[in-house]
Amino acid sequence: MTESSIKPLNWHSEPGIGYTVQRRPDGGMHYVFTEINEKTLRHWREFALQHLLDSDRLTRNLYDLRAVKSVPPEAVQVALELNTDPAARNIRVAVVVENEAVRRAIEEIEALTVPAGVELGIFTQMDEAEAWLSRPLTQLI
Repeated sequence: MTESSIKPLNWHSEPGIGYTVQRRPDGGMHYVFTEINEKTLRHWREFALQHLLDSDRLTRNLYDLRAVKSVPPEAVQVALELNTDPAARNIRVAVVVENEAVRRAIEEIEALTVPAGVELGIFTQMDEAEAWLSRPLTQLI
């Protein structure tokens, strides 16, 4: 993907949010969450919805949740909302977790995501997640 074909990230940090995001070389996004609180969820939801609005290509996103100790039910609900957006069919998401509680929450999200939604993989190692993300993308619908 050329630099000119990668759409702008349009992400800005705010005090009190527990995540950062940057563009991946393939045009997807690399999120790093350190905590999940109400302000983080609001910020992430709005940012993600803006990117889904004009989603026009198959995308690979990486979520690093290794620093997260638990995922509140509200975060599961936001993830499900985002995963079931019609534009989510264009997205492959690799989630890297460190502990079993976070893995279970991500498995719940995966189980409740409609079949035509986001393609989700759960990993404990970054290199495994990157290898899975690098597989050729296919339209999910």
